Amino acid sequence: MPPVRNVLYIMCDQLRRDYLSCYGHAHLHTPNIDRLAAAGVRFSRAYTQGTICGPSRMSAYTGRYVSSHQVAWNAVPLPLEELTLGDYLRPHGIRTALVGKTHATPNLDALQRLEIDPDSAQAQPLNEVGFEAYVRHDGIFPDSPLFADKRESAPYTHYLREQGYAGTNPWHTWANAAAGQDGEILSGWHMRNAHLPARVAEAHSETAYTTDRAIDFIHEQGAQPWCLHLSYIKPHWPYIAPAPYHALYGADQVQAPIRAEPGQASDHPVYQAFRQHQESLNFSRDEVRLRVIPTYMGLIKQVDDQLGRLFDVLHNTGRWDDTLIVFTSDHGDFLGDHHLGEKEFLLEPAVGVPLIVRDPRAAADISRGTVDARLVETIDALPTFLEALGLPTAEHRLEGRSLIALLHGLETDWRRMTMVRSERWKYLAYDGFRAQLFDLENDPQELHDLGADPAYAPVREVHQGYLFEWLRGLKRRTTISHAEIDLRGQRFRYGEPEAEKVVQIGVW
Repeated sequence: MPPVRNVLYIMCDQLRRDYLSCYGHAHLHTPNIDRLAAAGVRFSRAYTQGTICGPSRMSAYTGRYVSSHQVAWNAVPLPLEELTLGDYLRPHGIRTALVGKTHATPNLDALQRLEIDPDSAQAQPLNEVGFEAYVRHDGIFPDSPLFADKRESAPYTHYLREQGYAGTNPWHTWANAAAGQDGEILSGWHMRNAHLPARVAEAHSETAYTTDRAIDFIHEQGAQPWCLHLSYIKPHWPYIAPAPYHALYGADQVQAPIRAEPGQASDHPVYQAFRQHQESLNFSRDEVRLRVIPTYMGLIKQVDDQLGRLFDVLHNTGRWDDTLIVFTSDHGDFLGDHHLGEKEFLLEPAVGVPLIVRDPRAAADISRGTVDARLVETIDALPTFLEALGLPTAEHRLEGRSLIALLHGLETDWRRMTMVRSERWKYLAYDGFRAQLFDLENDPQELHDLGADPAYAPVREVHQGYLFEWLRGLKRRTTISHAEIDLRGQRFRYGEPEAEKVVQIGVW
């Protein structure tokens, strides 16, 4: 099978898979994403490796679990020894570029230790986790001195000014704000003004701008093969959309929340703590859900329309026929389900993501338009790219598994084996097979397998627990301290721009 020439890796931010018509949404029609699903395979049980932007994306870019790459929260730098998508592709002449968001944080301590100037050309691919930052923009920054440099260095900030949108932070005051009856600026933060149109024209909005830059990139390519990571920052909050997308859907088209009957919700203390977060309290109110979710739907509809433009460009340039396309999301959004907001708790609306893969080659014709219910993960994207491009698979590092065999209708044999050794027992856990158990006190040569003996079920259960505890105890972050994590989390949480926190927190 000849390799594909290019890869288009599309990722939305905070997009739930059940908010696409090909995944069953009754009112939100996404014909262009559906068109991609009809030309490829839609995976109905795909999962992210983290429900926070940074950890999820670093897993996608490294093909490794959060426990391996160590980026366990936003603003945590990736260890420099981790290899990412660009590290695997660039040595083979494949231009690996980014348009949009990555949430990458430079590992300044490691660069200093290696005496690498963080502003040097040598440091740039490390700072951008392996991507050529064709156009990077990670989303709006609030009006706080803490973010002044980031706001001013963002290409979208300068683009807005070039289009006539004045101000020190036009991203905030135009793209993510509405206008009041007397012309006052109404912030899109905190969900209060989600029903109003953003002040920016749709053609200059974040989603349209991102698509324009992706089209520019494709038109620029000559003979060199490429991998483009097109990473939309929507439908992530602030929940505010440009006209006409702010008004396409109404409260009667909002799906009923997924909630336990009164008195039957879990009383687990962690679950209850998440339900007390400000975003959860807001989304637990019907008047908030019914005003905000139609805007969330409008933001998704805009992404779909813009993807229609992009897919037409691929067809017109011949790239549809030689480009592997993957569409996914970094995580979901509770939107009031389970009385929760945001995405940090590990229930299905947050961890379940859309995943559509379209291989242009004839071998994939057998699976076009099908739905695959096998369990897959976003870390499977990178090994899929390598196999599709005909590159070495790097199985010694990658923890994801290529999906090409599934696309081509072939059987797969994905197996892992893990050992737990205690004072007396050895327990071997397998993917797809029953466990084995050996009594090393009475059977030191491991000749008698007790893995199927009902009498030893309690021993197997205990050792399965040991395995789980070991996995949970792995150090998931070594590049930044707990104290620094707490400090960064306080600076910029959901809907709490620093300058507005005092007067607006808790108000809708």
